[in-house]
Amino acid sequence: MRDPKTTARQSQSDSRATHAARREPARGTEEVAVVKEDGLIGGKLRALRLRQNKTLQAVSATTGISVGHLSQLERDLVSPSIKTLHDLSRALGVNISWFFLPQEPGARVEQYIVRRDQRRHISYADGIDDYQLNSQAVRHLGLLYSTFAPGASSGDSPYTHEGEEAGYVVCGQLELWIDGASTVLSAGDSFSFPSTSPHRYCNPGRAEAVVLWAMTPPTY
Repeated sequence: MRDPKTTARQSQSDSRATHAARREPARGTEEVAVVKEDGLIGGKLRALRLRQNKTLQAVSATTGISVGHLSQLERDLVSPSIKTLHDLSRALGVNISWFFLPQEPGARVEQYIVRRDQRRHISYADGIDDYQLNSQAVRHLGLLYSTFAPGASSGDSPYTHEGEEAGYVVCGQLELWIDGASTVLSAGDSFSFPSTSPHRYCNPGRAEAVVLWAMTPPTY
């Protein structure tokens, strides 16, 4: 599920970002990522890229994302949009769900359970936050608790991916575009569609929207 243009938490000049990119370790240099528990993905993104011996320039050429912006993402100076993280995931051979923190080991039955305070979290630009509800015991189903700040959007351009998805609006409003047609859903409404249909969405209301969002396989 999910699209373009990220919003910076603080402005950084392109020259500083490019300078930081030049300081990156040589290709093949081993690096341990500092994975934060606040929804940020920069450390994991950088470590994954370096493990694959890919330069910022190579990833930029594949995704169309500038080297400066990639450097900012890796340093958690900005958050990615859903579309940006989708494109980076494809370029690096993983799904977005890879960026969620690993589930902590527990008792046997606990491997199937996700406690409220154990939800893994990714924070996107423009006020969208995803919390993973499914445990790592399943591989072909993804279940998200998604929150949308007023005006939060997946972006102006629709996107597609493999699979099917469905959702239920818990509170607030969600405007959903599928195949160029749009509709506004309110609390209690639900939706489902093939993910291969071009889609995008936003919160058009003045209050936070919460959506339970499921997809199979979890390829977004």
